[in-house]
Amino acid sequence: MRFALAFLPLLALAACGGGTENASAPVTSTTPVAAATPPAGKQWVDVVAKTPEGGFRQGNPNAPIQLVEYGSRTCPTCGRFAAEGVEPLRQKYVSTGKVSYEFRDFPLHGAPDLALALLNQCVGTDAFFPMLDQMFANQVAFGEKLNALPEGFQQQLQTMTPPQAAAAIADAMGAVEFAKQRGVPEAKARQCLADQAVIKSIADVMADASNNRGVQGTPTFFINGKQVDAAMWSQVETALQAAGAR
Repeated sequence: MRFALAFLPLLALAACGGGTENASAPVTSTTPVAAATPPAGKQWVDVVAKTPEGGFRQGNPNAPIQLVEYGSRTCPTCGRFAAEGVEPLRQKYVSTGKVSYEFRDFPLHGAPDLALALLNQCVGTDAFFPMLDQMFANQVAFGEKLNALPEGFQQQLQTMTPPQAAAAIADAMGAVEFAKQRGVPEAKARQCLADQAVIKSIADVMADASNNRGVQGTPTFFINGKQVDAAMWSQVETALQAAGAR
């Protein structure tokens, strides 16, 4: 992906595929954690909230095992995790109340990631994960449109403000139309792409991840606050089971 956006300092070492230099020793538990009963009339996968850290959490807010992913919607490794891991994660672990899953934005590729993140948040908290799933499922189509853009488009982005760049790239990769097809009116989509408060919140999440948590690439996973050496679903599941999700 050749597009970037200097709306905040990206790490020189950042890369799609995850950064594990700062990974801690695995979180381990000899005792399996207990399942929890969801609120009346709900399943745990239906319980979604925005967290104080700026992410979106699905599942039991008091789950004894808390999985956090720092991800990029244009990162192929994140896309593979979404395709292979998210459904078994929800069905086997989140649905029991043993594990919560939180997604935090790490817009590794600049303007394309920022645009998709803004449109994802545009649908609201309850619809955040269905839209995230669909964005990952459409990742290849977004990428094809981006890679077909002329080289000069990158230089044009550098002369724009972050909202202008987000809107331009969203149009170029068909993301505004994508959102429209999923119930977001065009006017609302464009308002979301220009939302300075949300742009700042996404920048703050990335800055905190980079400066305070050792995140260097995507996807990067944490279990109960400790970074784990995992990028693929099989590795994440092994780490969850070691932490007691059995």
